[in-house]
Amino acid sequence: MIKDRIILGIDPGTIVMGYGVLKIEGNKPKLETMGVLQLNKYEDHYLRLKKIFERVLALIDQYHPDELAIEAPFFRKNVQSMLKLGRAQGVAMAAALERDIPIFEYAPLKIKMSITGNGNAAKEQVAGMLQRFLHIPQESMLPQMDATDGLAAAVCHYFQTNNPISEKKYSGWKDFMAKNPGKVRK
Repeated sequence: MIKDRIILGIDPGTIVMGYGVLKIEGNKPKLETMGVLQLNKYEDHYLRLKKIFERVLALIDQYHPDELAIEAPFFRKNVQSMLKLGRAQGVAMAAALERDIPIFEYAPLKIKMSITGNGNAAKEQVAGMLQRFLHIPQESMLPQMDATDGLAAAVCHYFQTNNPISEKKYSGWKDFMAKNPGKVRK
């Protein structure tokens, strides 16, 4: 029995934070909302972190997600940028922890791969695939790709956790063949 659930996806950032809320009814994903939190108007980095925390809490309180899927920071040459991104991710995670929401972290490569089949896909390709997959009208697409990046984290989590085969755990091909003799041709 598949339980209906809601996944909040976050693309953390200290200039722009993207988010998407995905509602799963039965086995069908549907876009609830997506958007961005613009933080460049705040000079103080700590105030930006506070705004991220408050916005994520507000999204949780409004949509009551069952899970949070968040993009993991990736290695950058600029250590200061990486540190700021890690802090943004940390406060978003702290908001989920405050409401006892389980957190699932995905590398950008994994998210892009799950959405487009290409780990090096451009943001525009990810947005286009999400638009087709979720039947999002053009007028609902936002110019900021951070929104679709947040939604992509939620859809990636849906793909990772909604696979009927994943309900059965196999230790390898031999185990799969032993437990599924009708699916194996000799």
